[in-house]
Amino acid sequence: MANDSHRDGQFSEKLRVPEALTFDDVLLRPKESHVEPDDADVSTYVSRNVELNVPILSAAMDTVTESRMAIEMARQGGLGVLHRNMDVDVMVDEIEEVKRADELIIRDVVTANPDQTVREVDAMMERRGVSGAPVTGDDGRVLGIISGTDIRPYLEVGESDEVREAMTDEVITASEEVTAREALELMYEHKIERVPVVDDGNHLTGLVTMQGVLQRREYTDAARDEDGRLRCGVAVGPFETDRAVAADEADADVVFIDCAHAHNRNVIEGAREIKESVDADVVVGNIGTREAAEDIVDFADGLKVGIGPGSICTTRVVSGSGMPQITAIAQVADVANEYDVPVIADGGIRYSGDAIKAIAAGADAVMLGSYFAGTDEAPGRVITIDGKKYKQYRGMGSVGAMKSGDGDRYLKDEPDTEEEYVPEGVEAAKPYTGTLESELHQLVGGMQSGMGYVGAETIPAFKERSEFVRVSSAGQQESHAHDVMITDEAPNYSPGE
Repeated sequence: MANDSHRDGQFSEKLRVPEALTFDDVLLRPKESHVEPDDADVSTYVSRNVELNVPILSAAMDTVTESRMAIEMARQGGLGVLHRNMDVDVMVDEIEEVKRADELIIRDVVTANPDQTVREVDAMMERRGVSGAPVTGDDGRVLGIISGTDIRPYLEVGESDEVREAMTDEVITASEEVTAREALELMYEHKIERVPVVDDGNHLTGLVTMQGVLQRREYTDAARDEDGRLRCGVAVGPFETDRAVAADEADADVVFIDCAHAHNRNVIEGAREIKESVDADVVVGNIGTREAAEDIVDFADGLKVGIGPGSICTTRVVSGSGMPQITAIAQVADVANEYDVPVIADGGIRYSGDAIKAIAAGADAVMLGSYFAGTDEAPGRVITIDGKKYKQYRGMGSVGAMKSGDGDRYLKDEPDTEEEYVPEGVEAAKPYTGTLESELHQLVGGMQSGMGYVGAETIPAFKERSEFVRVSSAGQQESHAHDVMITDEAPNYSPGE
């Protein structure tokens, strides 16, 4: 038997392992503060060029984020990331749905022709879900405007009459430079609900509606692009360049390379190719080590951190591999900060305190799945168990998600039978929690409280000023409600989480 001295103890050396920490292992050290929590500014960058008003993203999971979730996330100042278990055409439609929501100037305008009959226009408006339409000539000039009240119930005009006989000839229009306030003043002054937007030659270029203006006024902190549209993220596979290009052409703001282990040479090359093919920012993940960050940070617009911390993820148990999340965030952030590349902490966050700890460890924003899976806006099915409402929630490494097309997220080929899947996630249920807005209110409020305890008014200042203390198992127990029977549940705390 060989007894080379250089091999002596090579396995026992592996037991000299570094310590790695996660959320329950640490607490933020309170400091003297002159910052009231409500005054804390939680705006941040989620990628090099995309800023959010709250540092929160909804996960790219098929039971968490589709267009409805993405719209509400952006309205509340965050970002929804559309999952990739959908056809490319459906993905494009979902992105466009987000970008159209709350749009001040509608570009895809439903128009009527003066030669159409009242019946035809009535049916068209009902089919397209609008209550009125500008009337334009063949050259695109605005000739009038017609609404449901002009033609129903056909008291003054007949169904076979032409639109020119029923439309309003005197049309109030606005220019491309119109603001929400100016449009609202026009509508109030003239008692109208829609204003055509025209160029210098009176050609129709868009439409402003009362509903759109009011939505803009309601969501003052929404995350919007340069054209005032809601921000939208979308997940693609590392080898799906065509899908990424389609998302980019649909005006997605951020393309997320969605892979369970992005520190893979083929994944990195695929991500580089996608980055070179799109104008949108490209965030690459998931990673969990300093070495991974060093290999990706030179081209990525953002780095996403998390190897197995999710509540429905079994990667660490199945593969024996992973990195506790606080340590993972800190290692990646050490590298990313040198390049001014934002870091997103993805997974493992159960409480608002965990979210602000992730920021303290170096993240710029946090991504959550299970936290939002029970909301109205999540696409999961509502189920009833023992008389209580739950919503379906599953990991993207579960058999169900893999069968729906997400197996390559884990760099595995499609098997011939269901029994051949090697899942790294489970399917579960989350208690129904109500609106996303209420969940975000508690989450952001808790994060602001953490900033107040540290005495930092902005995310960058908080990252600089915050310090951790280690917590023993006794300290963890002390941190939770203890020695009492909870009689009234708090909206932001459940001891069973």
